[in-house]
Amino acid sequence: MNRYILSLLLVLCSLTTLCAQELNCKVVVNSDKIQGTNKEVFNTLQTAITEYMNDTKFTSVQLSPTERIECTLQFIVSEYADDRMVCSLQIQSRRPVYNSSYTTTLINFQDNEVTFDYKEFDPLVFSSSTYENNLTCILNFYAYMIIGIDFDSFILYGGDPFFEMARTMVSLGQSTQEAGWKAFENRRNRSAILSAFVEPATKSFREMWYNYHRKGMDEMVLGAAKARATVGKSLSILPELYSNNSTSVLFPMFKEAKFDEIINIYSKASVTEKNDMYDLLIGIYPAENRVLEKIKEASR
Repeated sequence: MNRYILSLLLVLCSLTTLCAQELNCKVVVNSDKIQGTNKEVFNTLQTAITEYMNDTKFTSVQLSPTERIECTLQFIVSEYADDRMVCSLQIQSRRPVYNSSYTTTLINFQDNEVTFDYKEFDPLVFSSSTYENNLTCILNFYAYMIIGIDFDSFILYGGDPFFEMARTMVSLGQSTQEAGWKAFENRRNRSAILSAFVEPATKSFREMWYNYHRKGMDEMVLGAAKARATVGKSLSILPELYSNNSTSVLFPMFKEAKFDEIINIYSKASVTEKNDMYDLLIGIYPAENRVLEKIKEASR
């Protein structure tokens, strides 16, 4: 865990100094929906994005190869004509839990507004401050969000420098006519994601995120009951946060990343603990009763 504290200090000291790469990213470009065209362009695109995400130094964070953040980007191409691609993008990231072989999911989110122009063998050029094209702007945005959300799970508000970098990408994207960037246009678009992590009204979510991971999950190996109680206490802020920010993208993001894990955490909890967690979450996610019932059904 000391690597994250050291890395944050490096970021705060200099956001422009280039060090080792931050991401270990698997990229998939799925073109099954596209018929009657040269498929090689999609293979070339997959290779280009893979190299971009893994070879680019997005920040000044210095990590060893084994410490890079594990993530996956899966593009599902639905339209392709005249070098224009329309896609959905599934973003996933995860980080190790201290002193165990378990990895916890941090992001499991689908962006349905990914459009860009790409001609086979076009170079993908990184810039942290200028708009090169919509594809690299989207890639930069999610790289910064992946890093920021990861750091938030280790250090309270540790993602701040990276969310500011993501803010630059949103600003650049909003200067274009491309989909997915406009404020208030879509509650799940990239502008909404950034706002959810930087606006004061949802700051308590980030406190929960830190406590859940650093004081809960990372302590699980030392004592499951105590760590589970910490997880439950951290999640207790969610109902009040939801009552004031019910449309925030944070809530679907949390559900998609954490429901399976919470069910597993409470599989050995007491009946009282299970019922309390079920009651807490069902008030926020009433449509998810079938899934949340698994918390109570899990064997003791």
